[in-house]
Amino acid sequence: MRTDTPVYFQAIHEGEYDPSTGNYLPDAVTEVERYASVTSAKIETLNMVYGNIKQDALVVRLQQHYTEPFSYIRIDDKRYRVDYSRPLRTKQTYIVSEVQ
Repeated sequence: MRTDTPVYFQAIHEGEYDPSTGNYLPDAVTEVERYASVTSAKIETLNMVYGNIKQDALVVRLQQHYTEPFSYIRIDDKRYRVDYSRPLRTKQTYIVSEVQ
């Protein structure tokens, strides 16, 4: 298994209220880069997780656990949400689908 694809765990922090202007500050996004093995999901896996075929579903496999809280996973220029997570003894597996 080659972990050659950079994936970015995105944590989105909502903008705080600025009492001097009366507006909210823009949201802040922080990213942590990890390398993973990314493959498309098999039809059997899609049926198990979703009950039907879902477009643009991927399987992301990490060599080590990622324990920090995050909102999305970014791969290239696309954002994905985690639909299923499975921690193994030393590895972590996510089934993700694209956010429209």
